[in-house]
Amino acid sequence: MLALEIAANTAVTVSVLLAGRNSVHTWWTGVVGCALFGWLFMQTQLYADVTLQGFFIVSSLVGWWRWLRGFPYPVSDFQASRGRTLWLAGGIALLTATGYGQLLSVTTNAYAPFVDSLVLTFSVVAQILLIKRRIETWWFWGVVNMLAIPLFFSRELYITSAVYSVYLINALVALRYWKRLEKMQFA
Repeated sequence: MLALEIAANTAVTVSVLLAGRNSVHTWWTGVVGCALFGWLFMQTQLYADVTLQGFFIVSSLVGWWRWLRGFPYPVSDFQASRGRTLWLAGGIALLTATGYGQLLSVTTNAYAPFVDSLVLTFSVVAQILLIKRRIETWWFWGVVNMLAIPLFFSRELYITSAVYSVYLINALVALRYWKRLEKMQFA
């Protein structure tokens, strides 16, 4: 399982770093990493994360297609949707607590179904925002990382937990970089 964890983390790390640099190659490297993580999470009973990897694979193919065609502009305006993003985040937390987390806790032997479901739902929103090249994506990835670090550590996925600590830093750096891109784009 250690080799699988290392391989998954390597592929996804390349993808995450490429996303932070606004590179289209983030998508195909993400597909590879997500397939490996799906297999790993199945073995560690993180079923919401297995579902999430399937979503990531499909959405990565969509993102790849959209970014190759230049949709939308390189980085979208952050200011216009700040309030909407906050409402969305609150709604996600509520739906997760009452929805998928409850389903997993009742129907499976999932470990930490509610936290795992929060990781899933915030990741889905972050991925959709990334596909649309919205700066808010980096705020959501930051939340995902803060939830995932202790979750993965508790399942003895120490490498993954450590890598997600790096992803948290990457989210902050990418946020700053994308804000600079936005200023250059709209200057």
